[in-house]
Parts: sequence; C-alpha cells; structure tokens
Amino acid sequence: MASLRTASPELRAYFSRHNLLGVYEVLLCGVIVMRPEDPLTFLEEKLREIMEKGLDDVLWYMCIDLSLHPKLKRISETYLNTVFGLDGEQLMTEELCAKAWDFYSRNLMKLYFGGWIKYTLLRKNKRKKAKQKIALAVVHYNIQILRVIIQKWSMWVQIHKEKMTLAVKRLQQIFNKIYLNAVVKAWHAEAHSSSKTKAYFESLAKEGQKGCFESNDLTVRHKISHLPEKALLQIFRYVNLVDLARCAQVSQMWMLLTQNSSLWSDINFSSVKCKVQDQIVVNILQKWRPYVLRLNLRGCYSLHWPSFKSISECRNLQDLNLSECQGLSDESMRLISEGCRALLCLNLSYTDITNGTLRLLSSFPNLQYLSLAHCRKFTDKGLLYLGSGKGCHKLIYLDLSGCIQISVDGFRNIANGCSGIQDLLINKMPTLTDRCIQALVEKCQQIMSVVFLDSPHLSDTTFKALAECKLVKVSIAGNNQITDLSFKLMSKCCPYIRNIHMADCQKITDAGLKMISPLKHILVLNVADCIRISDGGVRPFVQGSSGAKLRELNLTNCICVTDASVTEIAQRCHELTYLNLRHCENVTDAGIEALGNMSSLISIDLSGTSISDMGLRALGHHGKIKELSISECKNISDTGIQEFCKGTKYLEHCHVSYCPQLTDEAVKTMAFHCHRLTSVNIAGCPKMTDTCIQYLAAACHYLHFLDVSGCIHLTDKALKYLWKGCKQLQILKMLYCRNITKQAVLKYTAKLEKQEHNDADPPSWLGYDRDGNILTFTKKHTSEPE
Repeated sequence: MASLRTASPELRAYFSRHNLLGVYEVLLCGVIVMRPEDPLTFLEEKLREIMEKGLDDVLWYMCIDLSLHPKLKRISETYLNTVFGLDGEQLMTEELCAKAWDFYSRNLMKLYFGGWIKYTLLRKNKRKKAKQKIALAVVHYNIQILRVIIQKWSMWVQIHKEKMTLAVKRLQQIFNKIYLNAVVKAWHAEAHSSSKTKAYFESLAKEGQKGCFESNDLTVRHKISHLPEKALLQIFRYVNLVDLARCAQVSQMWMLLTQNSSLWSDINFSSVKCKVQDQIVVNILQKWRPYVLRLNLRGCYSLHWPSFKSISECRNLQDLNLSECQGLSDESMRLISEGCRALLCLNLSYTDITNGTLRLLSSFPNLQYLSLAHCRKFTDKGLLYLGSGKGCHKLIYLDLSGCIQISVDGFRNIANGCSGIQDLLINKMPTLTDRCIQALVEKCQQIMSVVFLDSPHLSDTTFKALAECKLVKVSIAGNNQITDLSFKLMSKCCPYIRNIHMADCQKITDAGLKMISPLKHILVLNVADCIRISDGGVRPFVQGSSGAKLRELNLTNCICVTDASVTEIAQRCHELTYLNLRHCENVTDAGIEALGNMSSLISIDLSGTSISDMGLRALGHHGKIKELSISECKNISDTGIQEFCKGTKYLEHCHVSYCPQLTDEAVKTMAFHCHRLTSVNIAGCPKMTDTCIQYLAAACHYLHFLDVSGCIHLTDKALKYLWKGCKQLQILKMLYCRNITKQAVLKYTAKLEKQEHNDADPPSWLGYDRDGNILTFTKKHTSEPE
C-alpha cells in the first residue's frame, strides 16, 4: 500500500481517528535509524512505551536515541502524510529556500519602489501647483491689460457714434429727397402703363371683339331678381351650403327660395368639410330629413355620434357617402342600419369599420353600390356576412381598392354572396393575384367593368378567367405580366368592349393592337407608357372597325409613334375628342397640321413633342379646342401662341409650362382672345412678369387654377392683380417665386382653397438660374406639377 489517496473515505477517517500514521511514523523512524538486530522485539518494546505514554504524546523521534537525532531544523511535524498522500506538507529543500529568498527580495523591492513613487508624485504635484499659480497670474495680468484697452476703446466708440449719428441724419435727409423723386417717377410710369392698357382694351372693343364679357353684360342687363323661380332654383342647386346661406340673406324672396325642399334632397357637406360640425349637421338634417335622398359627408372628420344619429333619422336616404369620416364606428353604423333601410349606395372608404359593420350590411336589402376602399380592419370572415341572411344579393358595384388583407377565401366569400356584381374596382392592391380573380369569377359571371390599377401580380390568366364575362370596360395600369394574349382574349370573348385602359404595361406590343382592331365598339383606348407601341400597331387599329367611333386615345410616352400614325388618326377618327401625344418625340408639325382639320377634337396634349409655331397655327384653324397642353415644347414662341389663340375662343385649359422662351406677349394674347380660361399653367417660364398677370386678371374672370411656379420676376403686384380680378380663383401655385413675399401671400390668398408658395431659388432641373439665365447643362423635367 504505497498511498492512501485512492482509499475510501471511511478508511482514511479510521487512520486519522486512531493516529495510526503517527504510530507508524515513530516505529518506522526508529527501525530505520536504530537498525536493531531483533526488529520484532524492538517494535514490541516501543509499542508498550507508546501505550504507556498515550497517543497524544507520540513524536516521530521518540524511538531514536538522543545521540542520533538529526541536526536539521524540523519543518513539518510528520512526513508520513506526504508518503501516504494525506496532505501537501514537505521537508525544507533548496528549491523552497530559493522561493523564500525571491519572495523576501520582491517584498523589499516593492517597499523601496513604493517609497520612491510617493516621493516622485509629491514633487510632481508641487510643480503642477506652481504652474497653476503662474497661469492664474498670467490670466490676471491679461485681464488687467484688456480692461485698460477696453476702457480706451469704449471712449473712442462713444466719440465715433456721435460722429456717425450726425452723418446718418445728413444721409437720411438726402435719401428722403432721392426716394421721393423715385416714387414720383414710378407713379408716372405706372399711370402711363395703365392708360396704355385701358386704351388697348378700348381699341379691342371698338374693333368689334364681341362676346368678351357676354356673361357680365347679361348680368348687367338682366337683374337676377327678375329671373323665373325655376331658373333661380336651378342655379341654387350648384351652390354650396355656405353660399346658399349667404343667398338666403340677400332678400326675402331668395330666402323663401332657399327653403324649397327640392334644394335639400341632395346635401353635400363635403364642399365645406373643414367648417362642418355636429351641430350644423344635426340642425340641417332635423329640418329636412323627410326630403333628403343623397347625403355626402366625404372628408368631414370632425363628425361624431350626434351627426350619425341624425343620419339614421333620414328614412328616405338612398345615397350615403361617409368616406374619410374618422368618427365613424361599428356602433354608428348600427344606428344608420336601423334607420336607413332604403339605401342604394353606400361609401365607407378610408374608415375604420370592422367585421361588425359588414354584418350590418344585410340590413340594406336594396343596396346596389358599395365602396370599402382602403378599409383595412375587416377580414375574410367579414366578407362572409355579405351572403348571410338577406345579404347584399343585389350588389352590382363593389370597390375593394387598397384592401390588402383580403385573401382568396375572401373573394370566394364575395362570389358566394354577391353573384350579380357588374362593376369591380380593385386598385392599389399589390396582393391581388390571378387566383383571387378566378375565385371571384367562378360565380360572378355578370361582371362588365373591371379596374385593376397598380396590381402588378395579375397576368393573362386573369383575362382567361374573365373571358366568361361580357366585359365592356377594362382598366389595368403598372403591370409587366400582361401580354398581347390578353388583347387576343378580348378580341375573341368581349365583342362589345368599349373602354380599354392598359397603361404602363411594358409587354404590350403592336401585335396586341392589331388583335383588337376588328372590335367594333371601342370608344376609349389608353396605352400610355407602353413603349413598344409604334406606327405598326396604331395605324392598323385606327384603320379597324372602331377607328371611326373612337373618342379618346392616349399614346403618352409611346416614343416610336410618328407623324404617320397622327396623319392616319386625323383621317380616320372623325369623332375623336381627346388625344394625348405627350412625349411622343417623333411627332412633328407634319402630323399636327393634319390634326388641324379635325373638327371634333376638343382636348389635345402635345407636351414634349417637336411642335413649332406652324403646328400651333394649324391647330387653331377650327377653333373648337378647349384644352391645350404644350409643356416642354422648345420650338414654340409667342408668335405661335398668338396665332393659335386668335383662331379659338373656347379655350378653357392652357398649359404652356417649362417653355422658357415664352414672354408676357403669349399670356397677353390668351387673356385678350380666350376669356373662358379656367386653368392656366405657365410654370417654368422665367420671362413672365407682373404685366402678364395683370392682363390675365383683367380679362379671365373665370380662372380657377393658376400655376406660376418658377416665374422668378413676379412680385407682390401679381397677387394684388389676381385678388382684384380673379374672384373665382381656387388653386394658386407659386413655388420658386423669390420676389413674392410671405406677407403678400397671407394677405391676398387667404380665401383660396389651396395655395403653395416658397421663395427658394429655382432648382437646376428648370434649366435656368435665379436671374433667368439659361444653364448650359439642363436636366429634362418629365413630370409636370398637377
């Protein structure tokens, strides 16, 4: 047994309790040192000795003669523990002595090194304090010097101020004299300009310019009070609630007319939505509730429970628009559902309704038109209620635009409950897939009109499913999966289709237009931003069965279309009223001159084309165009505008924005010849001044929209002219007009419905700097502000 390290704990405890290690150590040391001839006898004697003395007095050398005791100093009480592995004690060795010396040396070194560090730090702190005192002394010295200097400087300033005050007084006197002379000269110039303008208008009147102010003359010759009551009632139907209340204050007769029940069958609170409060709605509806048939509350965000309760009391209500009413809830709809059983049309778009409201829709057994656009809080389960109970089985119009939470199951629920849907609108719904449409069309086979704007995941599979329906209108935009196959399906399965809107569908080619050319009833075709469309598709379509009946054609950004297509359109499309050739860069005067012979054309957009003054002159021949847009056309000039305006008197919308070459003369001609103008856009025309606005305000009293953004030379005078002359102006845009002040904007545009203004410098994409100088490198502007 060389070691007890691996022995059991009980055995080790036994050895320790009886001190057997000490006994073994004593006997072993005695035998090793004494070497008796009879070891057994020796051990027997020593054991008796230990028994007499007891185990507590056992020492390892007690069995050794004193003469043989070791001379080394005892380090450990016993070394048998080490032999048997019971503890870690050892005898003194050279290695332990070396470690002890190292330990002593290190302690001594730490002691002396610590003392040296304390001494060093003490000296360092003394030096630091000395430096601080010196720095403080330097600061104090500098302050004293600065104080002396400031005292001398303040005395000099005081003397200098006195001299400056005398000089300012003298300069002010001189300035007042010069300013007075300038004011007098400016007044003379303004008076001269006004007299010239007046003389010009008088000369126009003398030259027989009839009809300039026919409506105004009619108003003067015939007093409104002499009009028949039926005519006045018809006029009052076009007046909003605020103006109707004002009319009631004109005379007693007008007050009685405004109380006619026929005026209150159709109430539109949306036109005054910012002013409408619960009390106003309650008062009006309580008085006229038996007569109210149509009620529009779109955007009236401040309405709450009292208003909705009053609506529920309109028992004969048929058309209700609650779009964007933030106070609408399921509980409010419960009230309405209990009272308005005769509803035919219901618009709940942009509200926070949930499945609870959809459950209540079965309370409207005659409901035919329903809009849930952008209502995000109902689920597929809510749509299941449309077919439960009485349900909405008579529904023919459904708008689910923006309801991205609806899945295939939701559309299946709609199909089960509303199989008679004819008009379907699902715009701005990126989650819409072919499976959704397939699930809907399984039972809704009476669909005639579909609108899927901004639904990029639909493909030709959708049109395969819709082939079973007799479509009359198709509208899709922003889709890169629709191909010519969809046109082929339309041509085969939709013989009575009238409206095709396929804007920004990049895979549509000329082959698609050729496929639909045999269709006989197409009235509207929109292939804007389909960049693969060229003359090879437009010409065969125009030559087809629908060419002579076509009323609207949009070829925006079809860059491959040339004059050949435009000429063909002019020859074939005798009933065309709307034509858009925006950014068709290959269209020139040759094609536009052919359009001048189209007597049916009312609206045309030639922005971004190569039209020049010659083309404008040709367009003005028949004189029936009401809307003209020639933005970003660099080849036109004031002369072209003058020639066009002289030939037409019916122009209502004229957009000539981003044509930096135009001047006041162009607008002056518009004002003199086109008094029916309601919308004018001259944004990005840096040569325009206050004079053009003066002419516009003097002649165009029906102006509703005006955009002068980027007209850097306009000043506050322009706003004053508009304030005086254009009483019907509703929208005014004045971006990048740095000479128009904010004070003038607040003063003269307070009553406008919308105004935009900033005095920043024009951005580089306008093509000119803050002084109107044309920049060398310009960025083409591709989107015109609305």
